[in-house]
Amino acid sequence: MTTASLPNLGNLALSRKEDFKVFAEAACRDQPPVLNRTQLNALSEPARADYDRRRREWHANLGPIKTPQLAELHSDLWDIVDSNQQDGDKAKGAVAVDAFPGLGKTTSVLAFARKFHRREIAEQGEFTAAGHERWPVCRVGLTGNTGMKDLNRSLVEFFGHPGRIRGTTAQLGQQALDCVLSCEVRVLVLDDLHFLKWGKTNGIEVSNHLKWIANEFPVTLVMIGVGLAGKGLFSEGDKQSDSALAQTGRRTTRLGMPPFAIKTEKGRQAWRQMLLTLEQRVVLADKYPGMLADDLSDDLFARSTGHIGSLMTLINRGCQRAVRSGAECLSRDLLAGVKNDEASENARQELEAALQTGRLTSRPQTGRGKAA
Repeated sequence: MTTASLPNLGNLALSRKEDFKVFAEAACRDQPPVLNRTQLNALSEPARADYDRRRREWHANLGPIKTPQLAELHSDLWDIVDSNQQDGDKAKGAVAVDAFPGLGKTTSVLAFARKFHRREIAEQGEFTAAGHERWPVCRVGLTGNTGMKDLNRSLVEFFGHPGRIRGTTAQLGQQALDCVLSCEVRVLVLDDLHFLKWGKTNGIEVSNHLKWIANEFPVTLVMIGVGLAGKGLFSEGDKQSDSALAQTGRRTTRLGMPPFAIKTEKGRQAWRQMLLTLEQRVVLADKYPGMLADDLSDDLFARSTGHIGSLMTLINRGCQRAVRSGAECLSRDLLAGVKNDEASENARQELEAALQTGRLTSRPQTGRGKAA
């Protein structure tokens, strides 16, 4: 499938089943060919505009990349989801992906959800034995004011149920359960769980609701958030707020997404492999082997602090500027003018000092890692 025939993936709301299906079943983008300067200058004005548009979209969607962190997370998720084949009278284990922002939690979980959706549809078909549409994955996002009724409505909204506009908490909950059972949902993804105010009324209510979902819904619950352990998701204790969350903690496996680290040779090799992979995906006329992995390795680590989200943002914005300005290459000077997220910018000075003085290096001392 060419880029021109792809659905508009930039105009999707993954909290709706039809949009999630488009996301899950869309073909991979075709990487635009890398043209040299002569070929680039030979393009007509309309052809050049189309080529640059394709490059804009490509650079904005370079991931997900199979990093060691993503591979380990997916391996754990497959173990847990595939082992959750218990009969309906038994509660299934849940998952909490708990890590700092910018480490690719949601991206990695959605990549897994996409693979799981495709596998289930391929093995069991698009419709259930009763003739209902099969939706292996349901994904909803939470907000800071989410209570039981809001969560139930979000679940029902995903399926486009006609009763989603009105109803009590219990009625919306039963509608959500009916949808999950009828559509044979197997994985329920709750994103941004950290928005809840744990220990407050809403947090306790939703925690109890999560236990109800684990007990009644035949799904693997995958929760994504930041600092979930600190907010008490896994807590046990004598306090009422802790006790209300204890059962959730007993049934939940915590998975993390660590940043890249360069204090060990293994970590430096993983960082280099990441940069080599990005080099292959960058579509610029003057790119060259080692542009990222050799010449910009230290700079990119300092600018991203090892967070893949910050790295991808920097590469994406740098490529957009390189195309727009005609530089057609990523360099230290070009990237110096590209702004990155605030957290990375605030943390870069100490890393830059250590890298510049040789107290730290991002380059492996042995071997030259292969692209992921």
